[in-house]
Formats: sequence, structure tokens, C-alpha cells
Amino acid sequence: MADAALLTPLFGALIGAVMGLTGAGGGILAVPALVVGLGFPMQQAAPIALLSVAVAAWIGTAQALRAGHARYRAAQVMALVGLPLASLGALLAHRLPQRALMLVFAAIMFITAGRAIARRLAGRKAEVGGPARLDPATGRFVWTRLTFATIAGIGAVTGFMTGLLGVGGGFVMVPTLRRFTPLTMHGVVATSLMVQALVASGTVALALAHGQALPWAQGLRFTAGTVVGLVAGRLLNRRWSAERLELAFTALVVVVAFVMVGKAVVTAG
Repeated sequence: MADAALLTPLFGALIGAVMGLTGAGGGILAVPALVVGLGFPMQQAAPIALLSVAVAAWIGTAQALRAGHARYRAAQVMALVGLPLASLGALLAHRLPQRALMLVFAAIMFITAGRAIARRLAGRKAEVGGPARLDPATGRFVWTRLTFATIAGIGAVTGFMTGLLGVGGGFVMVPTLRRFTPLTMHGVVATSLMVQALVASGTVALALAHGQALPWAQGLRFTAGTVVGLVAGRLLNRRWSAERLELAFTALVVVVAFVMVGKAVVTAG
């Protein structure tokens, strides 16, 4: 128990650092870390992960808002559109075999990483400046119908994939915002954190409203570590270039993809 008490905040700090650096990884890594690394059952791991992601993402969002990086209107639109579709994705997930879901997850990860690696090998920067437009004077989105449709579409895909795969949506938001909007990587990370904060908070609130019990002692230790890691990650995020952040995100995606393939193979056996 003593080892678990020490390791729980340490694992939380690692998850928080990934969130702060890349805007993703919280939901993807928190549950595997709790189940595989710390031995928690899934029934306890899921609410602990949600609690830590919600608290850490709100802190990261507050930092990003002060720095002027987060696009709060876009985050609100994505969360409002994505939450109902998350329910639809979850409904479909219950109808699909677990191994199929893991392989779909891994395939999406490999495609995302492959595109980033191909751009780097070709010496090209990430494609930005898609249909959504920013006002050059203010740096804010110009809310035309096309911009709204683009942001809402990203929120819809993020919500559906979040419900389908049972993980956070940062791994979908980061590449799609980078590809279809003119936001810098720092703006993408900040906006992604805000969406995760909104979605995770809503999910935790619904769980509590339905009478689900949270393991508060373990949850608070893990959350405390996540907060420390998140703050450290955000400080490094300011110092690192967009290219380094994109490379870090790509490496994260590749690692998670191989882990999911491994799990799928074990499940098949």
C-alpha cells in the first residue's frame, strides 16, 4: 500500500506532463497507467482518470487563457457538439468486440503518426490554414458559416471517437485543429485542453448525479500528481518550439498505437 501511495502521484505527474506538453494523452494514458502500472480495477481507474484530467485540464486552461492561447468560443462549440455524439459513439462501442475497437484505435494512431512522419521526411511543415480563418488583427476566429462548420465538425468527430474508443479526445483534436485551422501548435494545445476540461467535468458530474462512488483517496493523490506534472509541462510548452511539440506528440501516438496492438494480440490469444 505504501508503494501504491508513492507511485500513484508519480504516475499522475507523468500523465499531467504529457497533457501540458501536447494537449493530449490524458485519457489515453491515465487509465492504462492506473490499471497496468498501479493495479487498480477498471471500475476505479475510470473515475480517477476523469477526475484528474478534469482538474489538470482546467488548470492548464486557466494558464492558457491568461497567455491568450486558448480559443474559448471554439472550445465551447466543440464541447457542446461533441458531448451528444460521445453518447452515440459509446452506444456503438458496446456493440463491437473489444479487440476490434483496439485495432481501430491503433489504426487511427498509426495513420496520424504516419502523416506527421511523412511531412517531416519530406521537409514540409504541418499543413495549417484550412477552412477556418483567424482575424490577423486580433488572432481570433472569424465566425463565418464555414468556420463554424469546421469547428463543429472537429467537435463532432472528437466526441464520437471519444465515446467509441473510451479515451480522451486530445489525440483527435490536436492533429485536426492543426490541419484545418490556422492556429499555432500552442493555440491548438491550449484549446484542446479546454475542450477536455469541459468534457471531463461534464462526465464526472453526470457520474456523480447517477450515484457513482468515486475512490476519493486514490483519486486525490493521482490528481495532485497530475496537477504538478501539468504545470511543469505547460512551462516547457512555452519554451519548446512547435516542431518539438509535434515530434513529441507523434512519438506519443506511436507508443500508444503499439501498446494497443499488443493488447489486441493478447486479447485474440
